[in-house]
Amino acid sequence: MERVEDFPLFPLELVALPHELVPLHIFEERYKTMIELCLEEDREFGIVWSSEGELKSTGCACEVGEVLERMEDGRLNILTRGTRPFRLVAEQDDLPYPAGTVEFLEDKSEELDLQTAQRAREAYAELVLQAADREVEEADLSSLGAYEMAGTVDFGLEAKQGLLDLRSENARLRLVTRLFRAATKRLDYVERAQARAKSNGKVRFG
Repeated sequence: MERVEDFPLFPLELVALPHELVPLHIFEERYKTMIELCLEEDREFGIVWSSEGELKSTGCACEVGEVLERMEDGRLNILTRGTRPFRLVAEQDDLPYPAGTVEFLEDKSEELDLQTAQRAREAYAELVLQAADREVEEADLSSLGAYEMAGTVDFGLEAKQGLLDLRSENARLRLVTRLFRAATKRLDYVERAQARAKSNGKVRFG
């Protein structure tokens, strides 16, 4: 297991997942310093969910994919991409920005359950179709893992942290299947409620 000291940390009220694209606005001096260092040295930094002043023990390393805007006062708009999960071993306060010692996490050795993967991908495709009126191409769908699918859906923080904490792809696929199906049901309920509101309680035919 790879352990890294002096790893830059960005505590936020959000959870990032591997493969997820996360736009960030950098305005505090310490984080401007941190991101400039990551850009200069092509380094990752870690996003960790800060909940009620405490950091979660599992975070996601990210890389800066693109600087979208650089302002005169040093503020930055950047697009980052989640890379790999880590465990926060210890926090550090000896650098100009938040940092820590982290261990990068690996999944346990197991065979991918193809039926579990298929169910997850079908549930994801149904959600995308209902939410965005877009069909996911079968060629694209067949290669998607749990993180890649979940990273495009706006789940709650607890659900995303739960995914990040799991060290089994099969377990993650089972969890996202439940999440996708629940989201599809909520969408269906909202659509029915809106239809009822538009009809003033009357059922319309044709």
